[in-house]
Formats: sequence, C-alpha cells, structure tokens
Amino acid sequence: MPLKSNFKADLAKEKRLTTLLDSYYQKHLKFYAFERVHNLKQQLKGIDLVLRHKIAQQTFFVDEKAQLDYVNESLPTFAFELLYQKKGVEKPGWLFDEHKQTHFYALVTSIFSDEEGAYTSCNITFVNRRKLVAFLKRRGLNLLFFQNIISLNKGLHGKLVLENLDPKTEGYLFFSKRNKAESPVNLILKLDFLVKIGVGRRFV
Repeated sequence: MPLKSNFKADLAKEKRLTTLLDSYYQKHLKFYAFERVHNLKQQLKGIDLVLRHKIAQQTFFVDEKAQLDYVNESLPTFAFELLYQKKGVEKPGWLFDEHKQTHFYALVTSIFSDEEGAYTSCNITFVNRRKLVAFLKRRGLNLLFFQNIISLNKGLHGKLVLENLDPKTEGYLFFSKRNKAESPVNLILKLDFLVKIGVGRRFV
C-alpha cells in the first residue's frame, strides 16, 4: 500500500502555528519589522518571512521549518533536507537548492499544544544558511559529496554515520525510505552544535 503524503496536513498545521510565531516575533524582534509572506511563488523560493532592520535598512528572507511531526516533544536535532522524491523523480532538498533565496532558517522546535490542539509554546533557532553551507563545505560535506553518498546507499532506510561528523555531538544522515511518501534524505544536525559553531542562534 503506497504511503500518503502529509503535505496538505502539514500546511494546515503550519497555518495554526503562525499565530504563535507571529506573537513571538512581535515581542522579541526589537530592531526588525517583519512581514509574513502569503505569495506561493515566494514561499517556493524559501521565503516565509521578510525581516527589515529598522535602522540599517537591511532585508533578510526567512524560511520557517517546524517539527510538526513531534508536537509535545523536545528533540535535540533538526533535519535538513538534501533530497526527496516527487512522483518517482528525485528532487533537490531545500538546503542546497540554488533556486531558494533563503538567508536564514527559523527552526521551530519543542512545539507544545493544549488539549484543544492550539499551539501554546515553542523554541526558535535562527540559522544562517550561507554560514551553514560554508561550514559544511569546509568539512568536505558539499552537494557533490552528498549526491555520491546517496547514490551509493539508494536502498538504505535509517541512520548513516559520516566520517566528517561526530554522530553523538554533531550529526549524521537519515534515509526515510519506508515511512514517508517523499522518501527524503536528511542531514540531521544537533541544535547545540549549530549554536556552538556560530551558524545558529537561539531566538526563544
């Protein structure tokens, strides 16, 4: 029996989550004005939020990524998409997709809800996309490296340890061949590690 995509269900959850996220932005973004993006073409370019510095007049595009499959749980990691399948065709994941215009990822974790299903709290970690990709390249973890690894492990489902990363404190690869219709391959990275190396910053 083919696996069903959770894409539409995830979109509905994301819409409910934006109310909580916007309340955090209004409270904690002291030097930035923010604008939520509703245009689908912009969203497909990795832009969910536009931040404008009130003094420096700088503009940044933010892609919100939320752990909506793990509500009422606190995970120490986040999954960065390297590859997925759509109608049997392999597509590039959002991390190395050159068509994305994302400057920062807003990683939404530790999402909690009440008995009615309303989201009540979460954590947000901002990650500088350019700095993260540059760090990975310095470790030898560029797009070509991942393409080769994925090609050599097409039938794999589960965790794959990389020599370039400490699986206990930094990260590893994960192949989701059996439990998700899109069969994504994700780079799993520790949130504390992202903060430690200076590419991530805790927001709330």
